[in-house]
Amino acid sequence: MKEQLDQMLDQGRSALLAAATVAALQEVRVRFLGKKGELTALMKGMKDLSAEQRPVLGALANRVKEDLEALFDERLEQVREMELEQRLASERLDVTLPGRRLVAGTKHPVTLVIEELIEIFSALGFGVAEGPEVEKDFYNFEALNMPKDHPARDMQDTFYINDDVVLRTHTSPVQIRTMLKQAPPVRVIAPGTVYRRDSDLTHTPMFHQVEGFLVDKGITFGDLKGVLTAFLTQVFGKNVKVRFRPSFFPFTEPSAEVDIQCVMCRGGGCRVCKSSGWLEILGSGMIDPEVFKAVDYDSSIYSGFAFGMGIERIAMLKYGVNDLRLFFENDLRFLRQF
Repeated sequence: MKEQLDQMLDQGRSALLAAATVAALQEVRVRFLGKKGELTALMKGMKDLSAEQRPVLGALANRVKEDLEALFDERLEQVREMELEQRLASERLDVTLPGRRLVAGTKHPVTLVIEELIEIFSALGFGVAEGPEVEKDFYNFEALNMPKDHPARDMQDTFYINDDVVLRTHTSPVQIRTMLKQAPPVRVIAPGTVYRRDSDLTHTPMFHQVEGFLVDKGITFGDLKGVLTAFLTQVFGKNVKVRFRPSFFPFTEPSAEVDIQCVMCRGGGCRVCKSSGWLEILGSGMIDPEVFKAVDYDSSIYSGFAFGMGIERIAMLKYGVNDLRLFFENDLRFLRQF
């Protein structure tokens, strides 16, 4: 048994010195000094020794255990230091390396146009109002003089949540909400997101629109023409030509489509303007008395005008963009131009 203990001490030392990780050291310790280890198994055989041999070999077994435990503690500290040095070396940050340059972002062209519109109309005395994108039928249709059988309410145009709730098809509901809260005089624009069932080169199911309206005593169609002409010359230049064409909208009477001279061909005729020399830019008109009834405004005292335009269309003409979908594809090459 003495030879076995000496041999075990040598094997244990060799194994501990060869172990290069904390996990490997723990395995060696369990192998030789664990409850089911080799030393424990050997000591169980001492019951068969004579009374004279038992204390001598017991003392030797204890020395083997103490030597291996001391060597284990020493090697454990060494290996932990070695692992720490290796980890620090692998995680070291070279502060002399050049840093990663942060790429500065730019505003989306639609955002740029919205900000420009707000700035122009603010200078004309208009405030800014917002409303919910999920809208009740009353605000989106009923109060705007659109009865249940009006074509604008057809399923192919509107996203219906249920019979009484829709994704708003224009920002005109903000006009109704504002007038219900505020007595005249009132002048407000309402930029925001709207939704319609349409998708092609010049239409998307989700787009942006700005509605504007002014209500006061003695407001005429001349005021409407003056405000919109001033706005369009600010956006497209003072030399831009503007024309008003008779049209129809259920919430304005009389109504007019507003055109500008084609910004691509300067009125000479091209593919963009379909050789007409003009581009439709927005719809407008005097607020219908039926709308005033819905908000308890006295149409015998007050009059007003309203207008609405697609912001993407303004951006397309202002920046010469020929495909509406470019605004929604998040192509950085396109966005960096702005």
